Amino acid sequence: MNILAVESSCDETAVAIVRDGRQVLTDCIASQVALHRIYGGVVPEIASRMHIEAIYGLADQALERTGLRREQIDAVAVTYAPGLIGAVLVGVNFAKGVALAMGKPLIPVHHIRGHIAANYIAYPELEPPFLCLVVSGGHTMIVEVRDYTSMHVLGTTLDDAAGESFDKVARVLGMPYPGGAALDRAADGGEDTKYALPRSKPGANPYDMSFSGLKTAALNQIHHALQLGETLDIPSLCASFSAAVSDTLVPRVVRAMEETGCRKIAVAGGVAANSRIRRDILSAAEQMGAQVYLPPLSLCGDNAAMIGAQAYYEFLAGNTADMRLNAYATKSIVGERL
Repeated sequence: MNILAVESSCDETAVAIVRDGRQVLTDCIASQVALHRIYGGVVPEIASRMHIEAIYGLADQALERTGLRREQIDAVAVTYAPGLIGAVLVGVNFAKGVALAMGKPLIPVHHIRGHIAANYIAYPELEPPFLCLVVSGGHTMIVEVRDYTSMHVLGTTLDDAAGESFDKVARVLGMPYPGGAALDRAADGGEDTKYALPRSKPGANPYDMSFSGLKTAALNQIHHALQLGETLDIPSLCASFSAAVSDTLVPRVVRAMEETGCRKIAVAGGVAANSRIRRDILSAAEQMGAQVYLPPLSLCGDNAAMIGAQAYYEFLAGNTADMRLNAYATKSIVGERL
């Protein structure tokens, strides 16, 4: 089954063709990073306009690269939630038009489910059930993937996402957008215990997390040094911050493995590229005799291949939509059937 997949939830316009949920025939991406870097972050209106300019050409490019004819496309998939609403609407409207014109099924895909499905591309042997630590720019959660379309959220952040916190601290330090990647590079060689930064303690739900206090503590360290004219050890501050984020995430993943008995853990989302988190997850899993699935860096960020991968299983489960499909800025990964 050849699925034409569209992703436009933030600042990457992407169109991919994925076969049977596992084989990526092509994944065409138009990045807007250089443009948004001028502003230090994503400008939603600009992102939406750039999606409109790029999306038609990417779809043509995807067909040209694979040599497929339009009639060889079996379905059209699209990210319909969550994301910047104007950006998501561009993809949804484009996919609806293509599906209608070609007479093909339309498959709506939740963006976070797509991130989880990136692991199916990287690891063809991976099948549910497994646990997944989702750490993207706007989402942080631990998900029990019971089946390809049946998921249970064990815990989530109660305020800021880990990715948002990385980006905010990096921006205040004067690092270029995207800040999380720049901060990770800057942490290399730093002393991760030099700056005392807080870790959120488990609350009523031991899997829930909080990053607002950590972010504020790091920003206070920066502002305090500036006010006193002191020199910050930036590599050590970055290393200390990365360690604090990882120390918030990894123990909760370990607890989830212990309580569920699951010994398969996947990581998904843009922050899955963070070297400290990857290292700590691997170490913890080794101690527990668990199998870790870490997607390559190319599949950590937003892409359409992951949307096409998840779409295959949504289609098999009967989760298709008609021309009434709408876009949503926020929506649970569990969600209701459309």
